[in-house]
Amino acid sequence: MRERGLEPEFSSAVQQQLQSLTGPADARGEGIGDMTSLPWSSIDNDDSRDLDQLSCCEVLPGGAVKILVAVADVDALVHLGSAIDRHAYRNTTSVYTGARIFPMLPERLSTDLTSLNQDEDRLAVVTAMVFNPDASLAGSAVLRARVRNKAQLAYDAVAAWLDGTGELPAAAATVAGMEAQLRTQDAVAQQLRARRREQGALEFETFQPRAVFDGDQVVDIVEQPHNRARQLIEELMIATNGCNAHFLTKAGGLGLRRVVRSPQRWQRIVDVAREKGEHLPAQPDARALEAFLARERRRDPLRFPDLSLVIVKLMGRGEYVVERPDGPPIGHFGLAVQDYTHSTAPNRRYPDLVTSRLIKAALAGQHPPYSPSELGLLAQHCTQQEDAAQKVERRVRKSEAALVLETRIGQSFDGIVTGADAQSTWVRTFEPPVEGKLVGNPPRLDIGQRVRLRLVVADVEHGFIDFVLS
Repeated sequence: MRERGLEPEFSSAVQQQLQSLTGPADARGEGIGDMTSLPWSSIDNDDSRDLDQLSCCEVLPGGAVKILVAVADVDALVHLGSAIDRHAYRNTTSVYTGARIFPMLPERLSTDLTSLNQDEDRLAVVTAMVFNPDASLAGSAVLRARVRNKAQLAYDAVAAWLDGTGELPAAAATVAGMEAQLRTQDAVAQQLRARRREQGALEFETFQPRAVFDGDQVVDIVEQPHNRARQLIEELMIATNGCNAHFLTKAGGLGLRRVVRSPQRWQRIVDVAREKGEHLPAQPDARALEAFLARERRRDPLRFPDLSLVIVKLMGRGEYVVERPDGPPIGHFGLAVQDYTHSTAPNRRYPDLVTSRLIKAALAGQHPPYSPSELGLLAQHCTQQEDAAQKVERRVRKSEAALVLETRIGQSFDGIVTGADAQSTWVRTFEPPVEGKLVGNPPRLDIGQRVRLRLVVADVEHGFIDFVLS
């Protein structure tokens, strides 16, 4: 982390400020509504304790659905320019590694005082959205309120229940009406997902390995599944981020936008499709690209994660920019939306905390807490530090994989070619799901080609994993 300009530990000034905090932010005051009686719930990872958002819904006459998303008001305790804020600005994100999480905010804040924990009153910024029966957006509003999480739920358990392979989680079963809440939110989320895909939103299936621990020992690497409960939260968060971006634009203020530009390497994407026997138009076209991806997912699901990775790399990374209300929107090519910000994870992402401050200032009729030039520098810094954090996380994942494989030197594995150029060939084994480099002057291989591999190097210190053809 230090090599990448990230600070792994909190300073004494942060610790001193932390000791001065006596409890959660005061959730009462002018302009703060009381929504504690609503059937709020959270859905996150099994081990997540930094809960950023809650959701609940109401079915309206005529089949419309009102969905509320509450986001933790972290700014109420983490004031701009404070020691804790300066540390959060330095890293701009929590860094997640298998053995340890390096939180953006001290755990007493992110997992307690600013976390939307079950059965605790908390201050939140609430986005209220009304969706028509076809899931088109009828309107939205943003307000401040006091909320109370009635059921803390986990992705895998909720997904199993939604798929009919598991029981309704106990935390939901004890809350009257929670089953209907989850069913309705899931139904709207699936409609939103279908609408976005019709509009050209790209749906990838990327390789997401996760270390499995037995005590302090890494014993296995498994792939993290993308399930229906994750889709539920993703869709509600995408909708919330869009509505919050629109709110700031309508208020006439500047904001940090999360964008993925129209791919400059589109011609290479066209070439990849041509190699698969498909034709894409000469100019970037998200709908045509999604149709191609959907066909490939059905035709060759085994190789689809690797095709996804190729397209993601060719599209380019996301970034933060400042967009003026009167300027041309850059938009998010991958999500097929024009107005988009990051606003739903202020405990773990600094841009979301910035957006929360901008929204609160607009609600209060106050001047924004950042000047245009300050926002521009923030956008560049957050993009840079996000990239640094991702490199740290990838580096540690490689070492975790090497740790699992270091006793298996000389063994053979089935795998697939995931990348190939004039200098290097990259492969992925199926079991365990691990990526590595193919060495030993291999012949020319095509991406997606199945191979039999023999492990020759598993260097934990450097995260190197090398195979030869078996």
